[in-house]
Amino acid sequence: MAESNDQQDPSQHDPNQQEMGQDEKEQTLMDHLIELRDRLLHMVLAILIVFIALFAFSEDIFTIAAQPLLGLMPEGTSMIATGVTSPFLVPFKLVMLLSVLLTIPYLLHQMWAFIAPGLYSHEKRMATPLLISSVILFYCGIAFAYFVIFPILFSFFIGIAPEGVAVMTDIGQYLDFIIAIFLAFGIAFEVPVATFLLIAAGVTTADKLGTKRPYIIIGAFVVGMLLTPPDVISQSLLAIPIWLLFELGLLASRIFLKEKTEEDVIMQNDEFELIEETSAGAPVNAAEEQSFSADEEDDDRELSDEDMEKLFDEIEQEEDENTREDDEESDKKS
Repeated sequence: MAESNDQQDPSQHDPNQQEMGQDEKEQTLMDHLIELRDRLLHMVLAILIVFIALFAFSEDIFTIAAQPLLGLMPEGTSMIATGVTSPFLVPFKLVMLLSVLLTIPYLLHQMWAFIAPGLYSHEKRMATPLLISSVILFYCGIAFAYFVIFPILFSFFIGIAPEGVAVMTDIGQYLDFIIAIFLAFGIAFEVPVATFLLIAAGVTTADKLGTKRPYIIIGAFVVGMLLTPPDVISQSLLAIPIWLLFELGLLASRIFLKEKTEEDVIMQNDEFELIEETSAGAPVNAAEEQSFSADEEDDDRELSDEDMEKLFDEIEQEEDENTREDDEESDKKS
């Protein structure tokens, strides 16, 4: 019996084996850190490559960025540079920002490749379209600000200039202004993704958000008032898209999260899923209804996170044992 106990648990008598187990854990952590370092280096390298390729065209890029203002300025006026280093640093800053914006898909790909192995299959299925849609919506917000909002904003600001005042904007202040507007509209266009995530996480439901639609519309107009000049047209140009994007997120959540109302997935991986059934199927007769209520009274508790993890580990261990037995039987037959 002593020999069998030694064979079953040799780590109790061999402290070196315990140290080896700790080294393996530390090595696993080091592997993750090395992978994170490599992916961060790839991200920085991608930004640098795009930056070097675009820096030769920095003056042309700044001209394109300033075109909404330059096209509306009176004849004989131009933009100015009040700082000594502004003619160099402002295009440099703009090209760096553009390099980050252009490499966002690759940056998200690197982050996704690092995070994805630790996610369940249903989380992967949900995260991929959300990442793609968030990037597309962010780009749409920037394009909307450049082609629609900038002409309205700059025409308003130039139009209210007093007589005898020449509008000659500093290039550094102009760059800071357009960056703020780009970020504001890019984030505002993420409303569908935020709405979908709130409903998917169980914070609220599509029906509850639908009842709060008047407050959402008022909030959209308040945001439009804060980010645009004090006129109804500019305010509506931001408020109406925010409202429509909210409705888009609400519609997407009702379409893609429709099954969540019938069943609640407790835990899921590539091989199996644990589902908590709701009251979709009512008891057939009175006897079944009484037994159903009695079972609820006897077992009126919720599974904690630890219990779910233990249950998940037990099921996974059983699957591994069944797979091992099947392999042994196939080996014996062969």
